[in-house]
Order: sequence, then C-alpha cells, then structure tokens
Amino acid sequence: MTETPNPDTTPATAPEEQGSKARQLLGMKGAAEGETSIWKIRLQLMKPITWIPLIWGVVCGAASSGGYVWGVEDFLKAMACMLLSGPLLTGYTQTLNDFYDREIDAINEPYRPIPSGAISVPQVVTQILVLLGSGVGLSYLLDRWAGHDFPVMLVLTVVGCFIAYIYSAPPLKLKQNGWLGNYALGASYIALPWWAGHALFGTLTPTVMVVTLIYSFAGLGIAVVNDFKSVEGDRQLGLKSLPVMFGVGTAAWICVLMIDIFQVGIAGYLVSIHEQLYATILLLLVIPQITFQDMYFLRDPLKNDVKYQASAQPFLVLGMLVAGLAMGHAGIS
Repeated sequence: MTETPNPDTTPATAPEEQGSKARQLLGMKGAAEGETSIWKIRLQLMKPITWIPLIWGVVCGAASSGGYVWGVEDFLKAMACMLLSGPLLTGYTQTLNDFYDREIDAINEPYRPIPSGAISVPQVVTQILVLLGSGVGLSYLLDRWAGHDFPVMLVLTVVGCFIAYIYSAPPLKLKQNGWLGNYALGASYIALPWWAGHALFGTLTPTVMVVTLIYSFAGLGIAVVNDFKSVEGDRQLGLKSLPVMFGVGTAAWICVLMIDIFQVGIAGYLVSIHEQLYATILLLLVIPQITFQDMYFLRDPLKNDVKYQASAQPFLVLGMLVAGLAMGHAGIS
C-alpha cells in the first residue's frame, strides 16, 4: 500500500530545499548537492555572494573621487567597473581558489563543485582563463573610455589577479599564513576596488591609497571570520589560519578588535580633515557592530559566523561609503 504524504509536513521541507539551492548558486556554506546544469555549477564556483563587497568598493571609490557626475555615461562607466571588480575578477579569484583548494574542500565542503565531481578540472581551468582574459580586456577598455594617459585600470587588474594567484597557488600560497593571507584578502576586497572606482572618476593619489590600505585592516578581520568555517580542514592540512594558530576564542577576539579599532582610526582621520559629521556617523555605525559581535560572534564563532556577518557587515560597508563621501567632500584626491 502506498503511503500518502502528510500535508502537514511535506510543505515544510520545500523552503529548506529552496534555501539550500539558493545557497548553492550563491556559493555559500550549506549548499545542496546534485546540481547538473553546467552553467549553475560555473556560477557556484564564482560565488556571487562574494561579489557584493567588491561592487560596493567601486561605489566608495567613485564617492571619494569627487568626480562622479550623475548621468548616463558615468553610470555606465561605474556599472562596467562593477562588472570588472565583481563577476569577472572576483569570479576569477574564487574559481582559482576552489581549484587549488579542492583537497581541503573535500574535507570542509564536499558539496563544492570540484570535490563533488560536478565539473571537471579542464572545465575549471577554461573558466579561470576566460574570466582572467575578460577582466584584463575590460580594464583596458575602461582606461581608453576614461582617457587615461597611464593605464591605471589595467595595472590594478593585473596586480589584483597576481595577488589572487599567489594567495591561492603554491609555492607562495599566502593563505597558509594567517596574517599575510588575510590582509591580502582584505586589501583585495576593500582597497583594490576602491582604487579602481576612484581612478575611473578622479586621480588616484598616495593619500587615498594609504587611507584605504589602513581600512583594509578592518577587512583583515572580516577575512578571519571566514576561517572559522574551515578550522578542522585547515588543521589537518597544516594551514596556519588564525583560529588554528591561536585557538577559536583568541582568534575571535583578534578578529573583532581588528574590525573595530581600524574603523575608529579612520574616523579619527576624518576629524583631521575637518569632516566631523562624517566621522560621527562612522563611529555610530561601529556601535551596532560591537553589539552583534557580543551577541553572536564572541559567544560561539563556529556556530554564528554566518549570522554575525549577515547582521554586522552591512554597518561596516555603510561606514566605508561614509568615509568615501567624506574624502570626496573634503577634496582628497
């Protein structure tokens, strides 16, 4: 006799399954398995959820340049730069990282496309090369579009791609070093797209570069948050992430202190350029971050890492825009 599904319980599984599928496409932890569409698998490799900070960095750079003009041409330039920083170059970085992390992913995240066998290694290599070539080509076109005498967009792209390579690939594999690897990741997520957005609409100067590199230390803290999901695999493979080196509790404190202290330092810089209002707004945005750090992350970083990022990081990225607007208003170019 065929058992009839219980209507009270059957629908309850649908949202969970849909959520798991969504996490798969976004490249998030807890994804579903069994995807067969090659294009969905390729998208999963590119981890769209990671594009957002880079796209936002372009917005902050455009704001700090003071040269963005609301109009069709500048809007299309900004969109092209977001395409460069997000889908193309971040997609390249994430695919490259998955390629070189296939052994550790087999331990930590076996549902990922490569360790699960959903996509072949030659197909992954092809994707890496296509994204790399597209990014380099688009950066050259942006330099031409902006009328740059020096190909600053192309140089930033090449530098970013090189950092992505040495971060993931042997023999350097910067991610094996908890401090250096996480700072390289933080700078790539904050400073590089900020520089690209600023250079597209203004002049990239040492002052802007130094300030954003300081801000990248807050990004280092965010990068450490991502290490908590793979502590066991990192330990087994000898990767010296901060949670492995210092233990989960100490690494969590290092993480939150890096995030908070350097944002407060940026607020101090805004005061020094006579942008007290923006500095105050930035400090106010740090308060809810500290609250969520205490509520979620410091109490159980292994369980609450994703919840903490979802609740606290919006305030961090809003703070970045506040700093960008302040620099643009002060004429820091």
